[in-house]
Amino acid sequence: MAHHNLDALDNKILALIAKDARIPFLEVARECNVSGAAIHQRMQKLTNLGILKGSQFIIEPEKIGYETCAYIGLFLKDPESFDKVVEELRKIPEVVECHYTTGGFDMFIKIYAYNNHHLLEIIHDKLQPLGLSRSETIISFHAAINRQLPVGNLIGDANE
Repeated sequence: MAHHNLDALDNKILALIAKDARIPFLEVARECNVSGAAIHQRMQKLTNLGILKGSQFIIEPEKIGYETCAYIGLFLKDPESFDKVVEELRKIPEVVECHYTTGGFDMFIKIYAYNNHHLLEIIHDKLQPLGLSRSETIISFHAAINRQLPVGNLIGDANE
């Protein structure tokens, strides 16, 4: 993957919008001491480079009834079926992340379920038919840290 060199203005813009994605461009411009047009151009550049990938509201799963968060390591019967399995995982709305990993698992997914009974149904009725030889489930009690990567000096420091 391409690494993009960001200047101080890019870093400051990213830090501001990471804190509040709804911050108006004119407020960002004031904070950065540049014009609104300059911020608009930089935002477009950061989007075109793939550094920014839209904005979204964060829905708290527990507040809408999803009380169980689980991470599941998947072992496939046929490891060559990765693409097919990922395609099927996309159809399961409770699956919110899927990672190809090193180590023992073929894939590692994150899912939300209403409760443990619902989790069992997802594993039995939706995941097992995908061609799993087995799976290992870890239930998360609480996310102690959940944040974006820090923006700013760390980007420059990585290259020094």
